[in-house]
Amino acid sequence: MGYPEDLLAPQEKLLLHRHQHWKALVGATIWLLVLTGAAVALLVWLAPGATGGAQTALWWGVAVAWVGLVAWLCVAPFVAWATTHFVITDRRILYRTGIITRSGIDIPVARINTVQFRHGLIDRMFRTGTLIIESASDDPLEFDDIPEVEKVHAMLYNELYDELHDDESPR
Repeated sequence: MGYPEDLLAPQEKLLLHRHQHWKALVGATIWLLVLTGAAVALLVWLAPGATGGAQTALWWGVAVAWVGLVAWLCVAPFVAWATTHFVITDRRILYRTGIITRSGIDIPVARINTVQFRHGLIDRMFRTGTLIIESASDDPLEFDDIPEVEKVHAMLYNELYDELHDDESPR
């Protein structure tokens, strides 16, 4: 059983499990390329002038700086992306995020008032966007970089419609 399935109640059906769109990792990828290019350029520019122990210290200094910056600017965003989950079941919406300190929210489908989406030109090109959910008593919650946000919006609307008609039918 995977991560989202562990969160489900008995007879709860998983409809969708997504991470944020991969465009959330574009900045981290650019940082990786820039940092690697800068480290190589620094070594090519400074290494010929250094000799012996100075050259070794330069290599180690650049390597330590590169590893630290890559961990902070590249690896951390990737791990954050991998540990962010957007899940829709037939009963609720779950959102979990965090690496060391995890946080999350569950929204029962029956408590949802409105479902909206928003995406600009870049988001439309990448087929992603922001899903906005307004529940019974809270301010609207915005979930950024949801892949295929229009399909997710339609799925949620259909679940709301089914939930309303299940409540109206005689038992």
